Formats: sequence, structure tokens, C-alpha cells
Amino acid sequence: MPKRVLTGRVVSDKMDKTVTVLIERRVMHPLYKKFIRRSKKYAAHDELNLCKEGDLVSIEECPPLSKRKAWLVVARNGEALAADVSEGAAA
Repeated sequence: MPKRVLTGRVVSDKMDKTVTVLIERRVMHPLYKKFIRRSKKYAAHDELNLCKEGDLVSIEECPPLSKRKAWLVVARNGEALAADVSEGAAA
């Protein structure tokens, strides 16, 4: 099964090698048929501490790296991060 890839905005970069990414999605209300926004925050691994608050990033599922962190930053502001960094972090 392919790994999920989500795109969102970095809302916190205060931790070492970890960023908090806010993912927003639009869902239709079952009764009123109006689109409403749902959001969720994910902790993602950023090996080189490149991501800053406000960056648009893509995150990908990976095996759990800690209690809350099971996502890996794969692209920042449209540019893919180094492939060897992401492989080393997931291992």
C-alpha cells in the first residue's frame, strides 16, 4: 500500500528536528450540504531543521519515530528535500 502524503503549513518549529504541521481539509456537512473546514495538527520529522513557521510542506507517513511522530517532511515550499536524508531518518 502506498504511503499517504499530506500538504500543510508549518505552525511551530520550536522543537529540535520536529515541526508541527496544520492540515486543513474541506468536508461537506451531511445535513446542510455546506462545505466546512476540518483541521488537524501532525508532528513531522525535520532532520536538518530547515522548515520555518509559515512554510508550505509535504509530509509522508513513516514508521513511528517517537510517541507522537510518525510523519516525515519530504518537500518544503515546492522543493523536494534530499533523498538520502529522508532514507536515513526513517531507518
